[in-house]
Amino acid sequence: MIEVKELRRSFGPVVAVDGISFSVDKGQVLGLLGPNGAGKTTAMRMITCYIRPDSGTASVCGHDIRRDPIGVRRSLGYLAENSPAYGEMTVGGFLNFICDVRRIKGADRKKALDRVVPMCSIDSVYHQTIETLSKGYKRRVGLAQALIHDPQVLILDEPTDGLDPNQKHDVRQLITSMGKDKCIIISTHILEEVEAICSRTIIVARGKVLVDSTPKQLKEQHKVSLEEIFRKVTKMKKSA
Repeated sequence: MIEVKELRRSFGPVVAVDGISFSVDKGQVLGLLGPNGAGKTTAMRMITCYIRPDSGTASVCGHDIRRDPIGVRRSLGYLAENSPAYGEMTVGGFLNFICDVRRIKGADRKKALDRVVPMCSIDSVYHQTIETLSKGYKRRVGLAQALIHDPQVLILDEPTDGLDPNQKHDVRQLITSMGKDKCIIISTHILEEVEAICSRTIIVARGKVLVDSTPKQLKEQHKVSLEEIFRKVTKMKKSA
């Protein structure tokens, strides 16, 4: 459902993403790992059509990011790094605005809201303005807008950032349950999260894919924890 081919993007002299390629199928939850500045967020922004690649391409549900960006955006839900939203809007007002953008109307809108509001546990703040919410609640509102049109593909940048342990557990369970029927990429620094919910792991550093495997296979191959594998692989790249 996601096919990435030789994506590359530079910002001035800095090469953020350096020719990465991978694919993700329905029923997979891919954990995208890497140190700060590895290129994870830039890769996600290219796949979701927020920035254009310098070269290479990607497709989502058969829609090419260069030739059909509208088709790509319709096919996926995207939770960005900082959950951008309009602070002066209420949670309900913001989600209704997203429904307008997604052209979800009438009975379909009510059904969508009735589904995502309890799913993301934002019932209690539905009538509050977004600027008054805690970081954790803002994150959950961001997740709700990504899910509101029930997309087949989800791209989630640090989905549990700012959540307390109970909220992290709930979101991980939600991603696990959705992962059976959807194609999901998550970026995270929490290695236990990868082990808990990801069926596959890609480790990137300096814009390149270094490892593409499953958490279980990596631990069996290296006989150490995922954290130790991550440190070893990314430090080797840095010193190379």
